[in-house]
Amino acid sequence: MKLVYGVKDRPKFGQMIVFAFQQLLAIMAATITVPMMVGNGMSIPAALLGAGVGTFVYQLFTKFRSPVFLGSSFAFIGPMAAAFSGASTFGIAETKLGYLGLVIGAVLAGLVYVVIAIVVKLVGINWINKLMPAAVIGPTVALIGLSLAGAAINDVFLYAPKETFGVSSYFVMQPNLWASLICGMVTFAVVIICSVYGKKMVKLVPFIIGILAGYAVALIFTVIGINTGNDALKVIDLSVFTNLLENGKVTLNTFLSVPDLTFIEAFKGIKDFQWSYVATVAVAFVPVAFVVFAEHLADHKNLSSIIESDLLEDPGLHRTLLGDGIGSIAGAFFGGCPNTTYGESVGCVAITGNASVATITTTAFMAFLISFLSPFVAFLDSIPGCVMGGVCITLYGFIAVSGLKMIQKVDLEDNRNLFTVAVILITGIGGMAMKIGNIYITNTACSLVLGIIVNVVLNLKKKA
Repeated sequence: MKLVYGVKDRPKFGQMIVFAFQQLLAIMAATITVPMMVGNGMSIPAALLGAGVGTFVYQLFTKFRSPVFLGSSFAFIGPMAAAFSGASTFGIAETKLGYLGLVIGAVLAGLVYVVIAIVVKLVGINWINKLMPAAVIGPTVALIGLSLAGAAINDVFLYAPKETFGVSSYFVMQPNLWASLICGMVTFAVVIICSVYGKKMVKLVPFIIGILAGYAVALIFTVIGINTGNDALKVIDLSVFTNLLENGKVTLNTFLSVPDLTFIEAFKGIKDFQWSYVATVAVAFVPVAFVVFAEHLADHKNLSSIIESDLLEDPGLHRTLLGDGIGSIAGAFFGGCPNTTYGESVGCVAITGNASVATITTTAFMAFLISFLSPFVAFLDSIPGCVMGGVCITLYGFIAVSGLKMIQKVDLEDNRNLFTVAVILITGIGGMAMKIGNIYITNTACSLVLGIIVNVVLNLKKKA
């Protein structure tokens, strides 16, 4: 798709605010899901604030040349949970040490990126291009999108009882599945119509229009459900708005509230600090940093193909790694969640044709500000999963297709390339994942490593 706004372009102020809000909606669901999954009282607004701070740090290191947003990393969910469970093994009932573990773990993981960045700066990136050519990166990017496909569909059916997901549920729709399905499909259809047939501004903000359309339908279902006492139609959880009131009264916190910042809670855990606990956190966080490094490469290769400018050359892989690593540390310092480059952000750039870094930077500031505005946080929290699922079908699909476009450049008549691509796709889609202690190696990481090995081995004789 031809870019409407290039990396250095700056849309008009009013348009940029709208574009930034769209980016925020695209990354919002995943960003707030991580603290929800980890639990232990982690703050959703703080995670949003951390994502904004982390993204701005990333932009500083990349000299505002890489249009991607950083959000909470799913790869670190296991290590984050281990930070809290590790604290309890030391006989400490409170979670304060766990918050300290989040900060320590993020620092250690960020330092892995810093070390790799130094190596890249000293020896260049040719070794990476040889180790991971298009035959390796292409299917890996496609796999990132395909691996998320299940998450998008599960979101669409978020309000369905688990027992309906058996084989029969694919053929016989349960009554309470219809509301969420309709909301998701309305969102999906509106996004596509705006992207394909929209003119000017409409074509640039398909996600906002799609989400508002899906939200409107969900609200209609919810109102009907409330008035008829039909729980199956209550798609939107309106309690998030009533929670803004304190004993039924409007207070300052109804409009403004300071997120529970991680570093404040972490400082309270210093009194329980133990070096053995640091070792536990290090074992959990450091190996995962190498896994996320592979996803970092894939995302930037993908984004490079979209903006038709090699980000590994300009601003340079060493800068993107430093930005990601230090940005992840900053994000965890405020929000507890180590950050990573978001495929949803890349997909948004691809679909809208808006690669303006000014838009991404505005999104970072918006995430920072909104985390203090209670009504906005409540609204974002109220957007039902089925609506976000409808959006994510298009976002994740574009990520997958971007990877497949990279494979087009690969000579698949050569069996060396054919087997490399095949191994990555089949093992990844098949779900080849590993868990070693508290370290969870995703199917994307496993298939990428296997693909690299296959590619190197099959090309040894060719190089000789």
